[in-house]
Amino acid sequence: EAIPVILEGRDIIGQSNTGTGKTAAFGIPILEKIDIDLRMPQALVLLPTRELAVQVANEFRKIAKYSEGIKTVTVYGGADIRDQINKLKGGAQIIVGTPGRVIDLIDRRVIKLSDLNIAVLDEADEMLKMGFREDIELILSKVDHPVQTLLFSATIPDEIRNIIKKFLNNPAHIKTLR
Repeated sequence: EAIPVILEGRDIIGQSNTGTGKTAAFGIPILEKIDIDLRMPQALVLLPTRELAVQVANEFRKIAKYSEGIKTVTVYGGADIRDQINKLKGGAQIIVGTPGRVIDLIDRRVIKLSDLNIAVLDEADEMLKMGFREDIELILSKVDHPVQTLLFSATIPDEIRNIIKKFLNNPAHIKTLR
């Protein structure tokens, strides 16, 4: 249900449980929208844990298997930042990471958001439970131009409603709970 809405360019709130295919739901349209000639970050996917970041990045790589020229880089704390910096300097269009490491790399001017088109907050309720609200707001506020924002969450507590009001533009609400 989300793919055509994302391809239209609309912001969305995707409400579904873990294991319902959310990564494909946003991954497929993101890959369709990537300009392979532009070696700058065009999509940023934020997740609460390194395990989820690695899992989502691997899914992107599987989906993009036959798409030449698309590079996805995973960034998260607890790993060698120099290795991540080198990979980013190689020209990634998709960055998948945890909020703290993304902020660190933005502050170091390694991640540049000038060509960002899509921001994804995946497992948004979990990120808030882990205390990432201020980090998420900081990252989104550093984007100085309109971007398509996709928020995925199993629940929509008040803190998420505040983020939706502040950063999403007339989002479609797609709900598929089991």
